[in-house]
Amino acid sequence: MKKIILLVAGAVALYSCNNLAEGEYEITGTVKGMKTGLVYLEKQNPMTGAQAIDTVKIVDGKFEIKGKTTEPEIHFLQIDKIQGKVPFILEGGEIEIAVDKDSLYKSKLGGTYSNEEFTKFNEESSKIQKRLQKQVMEFQMKNMAVMNEAQQKNDTVTMNRIRKEYDAIQKDITDYTFNYPKTHPKSYISVLIAQMMLSNPKYSKEIEPLYNSLDESLKKTKAGKSVKEYIDASKKKPAAPVTPAK
Repeated sequence: MKKIILLVAGAVALYSCNNLAEGEYEITGTVKGMKTGLVYLEKQNPMTGAQAIDTVKIVDGKFEIKGKTTEPEIHFLQIDKIQGKVPFILEGGEIEIAVDKDSLYKSKLGGTYSNEEFTKFNEESSKIQKRLQKQVMEFQMKNMAVMNEAQQKNDTVTMNRIRKEYDAIQKDITDYTFNYPKTHPKSYISVLIAQMMLSNPKYSKEIEPLYNSLDESLKKTKAGKSVKEYIDASKKKPAAPVTPAK
C-alpha cells in the first residue's frame, strides 16, 4: 500500500511540474526579510530603459508571477523601495528566485537550466573577482594619475602599456568568461557572451566556431540572430571599384 501511495504521489508531483504549455513561465519567489510589498517584473527597453511589464504583491514573504514568453531573455525583478535589481533569465518553465533584499547580488536563481547556470556563473565570477580585488585596487591606485596624464597628452604608448598590464591582472576572469560557452553550449549565458565578443576584435576568429557549437534553440534567440548577422556581414567582401569607361 505504501508503495502505491508513493507512486501516486510521485505521479501527481510529476504532473504538477510539467503542466505549463510551451513558452509559459511561472516564477515563484521569496523575499528574505520582507513580509509585504510589491515586485515589478521589468524588461530592458533599448529606447526608454527599464520598463515594468508586470506587478505582483508580496504576501508573507512570497510572490508569484505567471505569463508567456517567446524566447529566453534577460529580465529584472525590482522590489518596491529597494535599490537595485535582480537580473534573471525569463524563459518557459518553473523559475525559482530567492531574493536577498539586503544583498541583491546574493539572490539565488533556479528551477530552469539557464537560471541555475546563471547562479553558478555569477558565483564563480564573484569568487575570481574577489581573489583579484586587492591586485586591481593596488593597480588603480598606482596608475590612475599616470593614465589621466597620458590621456591628456594623448600618450598612446603609455595608455596601451597600462591597459595591457590591467588585462594581464584580469586574465583569470576574462578566460573564465570567454571559455564558458565552449563547455556550456545549451546555456543562454553562452549566447550572451558570444554577443559580447562581437565588440572585441581579439575574438573575431573565434565567434563563428563558437556560434556553430551552440544549441539550435540559442541560435533562434535575438542574441543568436545578432551573432549570425555579424558572421554573415563579416564574410561579405566589399565590391571592387568600378573603373569608369574611357
